[in-house]
Amino acid sequence: MRGCLHLTAVLLVAAVLPASAAERLTLKEAMSLARVRAREATAATDRAHAAGERVKQAEGFRLPSVSLQETWMRTNSPAEVFALQLNQQRFSFAAFTSTDPNRPDFLNTAISRVEVSFPLYAGGELSGRVSQARLASAAAADTADWAGDQAALAAAEAYVTVEQAREYVALLQRARDTVQAHVGLARAYAEQGMIVRSEVLRAEVELSRLDDMVEEAQGRERVAEANLAFRLGSDQTTAWELDPLPPPAPLGEGLDGWLASAASRKDLAAAQRGLQAGELEAAVRRAAFLPRVGLVGRGDWVDDTLFGTHGSSTSIMAVASLNVFAGGSDRAAVAAARWEAKAGAEDVARFAQGIQLQVRQAFQEAVTARQRQATAAKALAAAREAERITEERFKTGVVKMIDLLDATTARREAETRELVARADATAAALRLAVQAGRPADSVLP
Repeated sequence: MRGCLHLTAVLLVAAVLPASAAERLTLKEAMSLARVRAREATAATDRAHAAGERVKQAEGFRLPSVSLQETWMRTNSPAEVFALQLNQQRFSFAAFTSTDPNRPDFLNTAISRVEVSFPLYAGGELSGRVSQARLASAAAADTADWAGDQAALAAAEAYVTVEQAREYVALLQRARDTVQAHVGLARAYAEQGMIVRSEVLRAEVELSRLDDMVEEAQGRERVAEANLAFRLGSDQTTAWELDPLPPPAPLGEGLDGWLASAASRKDLAAAQRGLQAGELEAAVRRAAFLPRVGLVGRGDWVDDTLFGTHGSSTSIMAVASLNVFAGGSDRAAVAAARWEAKAGAEDVARFAQGIQLQVRQAFQEAVTARQRQATAAKALAAAREAERITEERFKTGVVKMIDLLDATTARREAETRELVARADATAAALRLAVQAGRPADSVLP
């Protein structure tokens, strides 16, 4: 009984407590979150870390390498038995002369070897690979920054879409309330014989159509919220309280300024660093025509048991090698690297020109979107005034219900156009900023 009373109390407390408010999220905060939490941004950051480790890997080849090897063998090969007995320091000349050296007994041998190798000269290949790895690491860092910019832009566009969807739902709900009021007014006039029944039915049809539109818009709102959560790397059931969309701020400068800043775009910088790494490939390949010099030091411990130390020896070797002829493959590799570098230069130049075209297009879209938003705002003011006048005339019996419904529909359509134009202008400004190599939030009011 006491447990039931306790459960009832808990349920009552939960019922009276207000539901937890949705977390507030601004447009700038959404972009900041996307930079660190979006999957594509974190993946690019991980690749940049991997490229940094490859620099360490390339630098490591210039340092001495140490290896440890343990070998065990059992043999009755006459030459090997003779040599291994010497290495074990167990050779006995008396035993050697008293037995048949051509048919020795099986000998167990374990060799513990430590070997140190150090490259002295590799024709510039090692230093070239290190330089390439550093350029690749810097390019990966630029790519990660660009991925963050793209993730921030995608999150900003998703944010704008959510706010647009929510405003559209609210707009339709207000329109529905207005038409519902018109229906009530029409019914009252019909009962008084001031209008015919068909006008009431026309208003009820419009009310039903708005009910369907509200339901559809709410579905789109839920999808837009899930998309925003996806862009932020959050659970797709998460919802936020968003700030209303502000009027778009002026662009502040002409096309030339945006074109100038586009030269510092991170993806272009990454491509340029990749080109520099490719241009080094020919120099690296030419190392095949130069000698390679290195030192090798080796220490052996030889015994008849694993890891034994009965016999020991030390060797130091200087090794030099020169590739005299490889069938022309080395020359072909150098020539191929030069052609690849030349093609890469063309690709980067074309990429830079493409960026200029992207900025021009984004700038024109932003200008057009602002003009469309200003026109839509004027049309909305006119539609609202027209609806007000028509409603006053309807109340005095000058116009019919169909005229009032048409005026209300025109006002709703004008509100929709203004909302879409405002959202498009904001999104176009964000895209222009990113295309021009600037932070997306630099164009916010």
